Amino acid sequence: MFIVSLTYISEISQIDKYLEAHVEYLDKNYEKGVFIASGRKVPRNGGVILAKARNLSELEEVLNDDPFKIHNLAHYELIEFVPTKSAPEFASLIQ
Repeated sequence: MFIVSLTYISEISQIDKYLEAHVEYLDKNYEKGVFIASGRKVPRNGGVILAKARNLSELEEVLNDDPFKIHNLAHYELIEFVPTKSAPEFASLIQ
């Protein structure tokens, strides 16, 4: 499992220009079962995605389709972790 931390490297006006396409990209990957949760950082200087991928290269392929990445609007930090405990409603995430 991965935490993807996006930090905007562009003006919010540029982010907003591609926001609808980014949301469509997110929706596509929720349907595929790759993304588990996502949302904006507070303050609004980026976002976070919780992703399930077999390995780092698979996740990088998915992220390469993000309009924010295609248009060089954000920096991506990828943190891999192995969940070993969870609240009961998230037990399916334990590997």
